Amino acid sequence: MREQPTAVATVMDESGEPNPYLLGVHAPVHEQITAVNLKVIGEIPRDLNGVYLRNGPNARYPMKGRYHWFDGDGMVHAMHFENGRARYRNRYVRTRAFEAESAAGESLWTGVMESPKGNPFGNTRGLNLKDSANTDVIFHRGKVLATWYLCGSPYSLDPLSLETLGVENFLNTLTGDVMAHPKVDERTGELFWFDYGPREPYLRYGVVGAGGAVEHCVELDLPGARLPHDMAITENHAILMDLPLFQDLDAARQGRHKLTFDRELPSRFGVIPRRGLAHEIRWFEARPCYIYHVVNAWEYGDEIVMDVCRVSRPVPRGTGSPLTRMLSYLKLDARMYRYRFDLRTGRTSEEFVDEDHNTEFPSIDARKTGNITRYAYNVSVKDADVNLFDGLVRYDNVTGERQAYHFGEHRYGSEAPFAPRDGATGEDDGYLVTFVTDEREGTSEVQILSAADLAAGPIARVLIPQRVPLGFHATWVRSDQLR
Repeated sequence: MREQPTAVATVMDESGEPNPYLLGVHAPVHEQITAVNLKVIGEIPRDLNGVYLRNGPNARYPMKGRYHWFDGDGMVHAMHFENGRARYRNRYVRTRAFEAESAAGESLWTGVMESPKGNPFGNTRGLNLKDSANTDVIFHRGKVLATWYLCGSPYSLDPLSLETLGVENFLNTLTGDVMAHPKVDERTGELFWFDYGPREPYLRYGVVGAGGAVEHCVELDLPGARLPHDMAITENHAILMDLPLFQDLDAARQGRHKLTFDRELPSRFGVIPRRGLAHEIRWFEARPCYIYHVVNAWEYGDEIVMDVCRVSRPVPRGTGSPLTRMLSYLKLDARMYRYRFDLRTGRTSEEFVDEDHNTEFPSIDARKTGNITRYAYNVSVKDADVNLFDGLVRYDNVTGERQAYHFGEHRYGSEAPFAPRDGATGEDDGYLVTFVTDEREGTSEVQILSAADLAAGPIARVLIPQRVPLGFHATWVRSDQLR
């Protein structure tokens, strides 16, 4: 079944420059389809039951000004597996901005590379940019939440139909926004979040209880506006970040979006009890960096251990046109890294887990979030001008072994969440599931790999009758959660 296209076949911006994030494997698609009876190469495991969902930017209309990869409208692509069969579906996240532009039939917002002064509205915390809910998808209490990278309204989606159910306000208890990567503790049913903005309070931290309402919210003191992207939880604590990357205030006053990375400032990590008050936070200092994504964190004796994908140079390298600078800024260059925060002495220790390989978009067995994990599953980032994920890497915290799988020449994938098989007992007792797009053929498929043996390659490949553009974050929802 195909719905009608929502825009013309090609989307560009007003810059006149060919923007690689609007072309090739990144080019948006315009049809929202449901596809069944898909061709399968190999055999879909019958103990793989659930739905794989991935969010990402998918621009509908020509941009006002210059297009940035983060500007595209949110679109979720999903593959539902049941008893050896698969069904594909893709749908836009119907945000307030999406509906406003649908009514107008054109783009109404400028992107993050342009002045936001004329934009119709922004997020709750005073950032006048388009909240497109295009970044992550998180499962909580029967629904999937689509989130935005600079803090916005979480939008509830039905995990199977992908229907947008509306803004999730947690039983009318949420005031403000939610950042891109809330953490869910499956053991307790709680969801942990923060929001931030250009005005005080610069950081707020909160907890949604198992009943679905915000039960705890506290304002935390920062020296100024920051741009934290992720957080971590452990059994008893949450870890928040104050990193030396922030909005250039002089540029902001001129209506420009410019980031400053201050190497003279340390990175700071705030450890707070899960339902702690502002005075209970403890700050641990480390070498300056930026962190897009946390792998996981856990308690080990008097220490908190946190694994991350650490970026040491999060600003553009070199000069050139605005497009050249944007491409340089967007280029991921991260390494697996470990922090230890000693709650007894207040000291921080830090070290590389893997100093040699650029890997990002990590996933773990979601059932163990906040508890010690043995395995992390990352994508490998190709050395190219634009972000391309050319394979998967499995890290073993016990043996130190690194196991890799390469998608093949000109084939690029997506974040690959761990999908436990029915009755799974371990962190690698199941599968990794990922969308893979062939740059030369313009075709896409879902690949299913054994989490215990990536090097063996796909167990099955499910062919999709529509290209899936490269995008952002993904999740796996088990069949028992769907029930």
